[in-house]
Amino acid sequence: YLKISKLALAFAIIHSKPPGKSSREYTEHLAKTVSEQDFGWKWKVEVLEAEVLRLRQELLLNRICPKFRLENNTSAETLLNRESINPTSYSSQLEDSGCDVSNDSAFDSLGIASDFHQSEHNVKAPSLNLCRTSREQPLTAPVQFLQHLLEIRKLSEKGILQADFSELENDSFTICNSVSQLLDGLTVFYKNPKFPVSNFLTEAVCVLVSLITDAKLSNHVLKKCFKKLEEFKKNLIQIILRNSSVNRFQALHSLSQTLLLLGRNNVLRNSLISLLLSEVRQFAERLLQAHQVQSVHDITEYENIFPLCMILEQLLQNETEESNVSSSDYEGEEKIKFLKNLDQIILHLSEEFPLFSLYLWRVSVLLNSAQMQ
Repeated sequence: YLKISKLALAFAIIHSKPPGKSSREYTEHLAKTVSEQDFGWKWKVEVLEAEVLRLRQELLLNRICPKFRLENNTSAETLLNRESINPTSYSSQLEDSGCDVSNDSAFDSLGIASDFHQSEHNVKAPSLNLCRTSREQPLTAPVQFLQHLLEIRKLSEKGILQADFSELENDSFTICNSVSQLLDGLTVFYKNPKFPVSNFLTEAVCVLVSLITDAKLSNHVLKKCFKKLEEFKKNLIQIILRNSSVNRFQALHSLSQTLLLLGRNNVLRNSLISLLLSEVRQFAERLLQAHQVQSVHDITEYENIFPLCMILEQLLQNETEESNVSSSDYEGEEKIKFLKNLDQIILHLSEEFPLFSLYLWRVSVLLNSAQMQ
């Protein structure tokens, strides 16, 4: 039946083709027309799915705190003491050529150098109806939804609103989809970043970090979105390693800071340390093998490994400085693999690659010191 149908379609195309066009050209024209129609339907479906998710987000917020919608539309700006962020300084710092990325002040507003809860000011909540670029548009709905969750959390903590966050357990679809959309949107940006970074994207990072570091909300998010967060971290690491643009240091610095911010959560920090230990170890083994056979190694990958080494060192330092830390996940298989034959690797690489060898040694010292505590 399928063969007969294909044959009948072929005859129909041949008999109906306009003069001056070959059967092949006419077939390609028809295929393009059908494809465009399919694309139109797919776009309509995506629009409807986005609207369904928005309605589910609104419904979930209403179930968590029925009074929030009214107050959010009237006086939430005066009720909410939001943390001060300074996206202008962040964007202006990234307007540099990328050669000097040693100044971390740009990320103070994102919580890397100052605590979120120590710099509250009475700042008017930003409008949620800002213009978006095509790349930012998919982030609008999840950022607004998660931002509202954080607002309710703070208002309930101050005793201004009554909220029931157990409702998050009853609607895992909405929270999972919202976080997934946010992570996917940030991944798209980091794959092809444009500088200076817009205020909205800065706000999106702030919302993500606030969400995973919030004492009450982070548990709900980690339960439902842990795999997606793990995928996000893996994507960022691979983007760092594979970035081959000439002036890439701004992007690598931005990626590094985002990973460090994610590492503020203990659960995510342990898994991130495991990922970084694995990547650095595998690179060290490849570099040693290339050195022993005197083959050419990828200089770009060598340059890109240093941001991962610096992230790893910082995370391990944070881990050892916390007195309440118990045995960590990374102290298992990945730690054993990393420390195995490490002295021999450092010995063989130290003469030609002294800086990388120094980083390997410093990481090993931090791993061993954490084990002794």
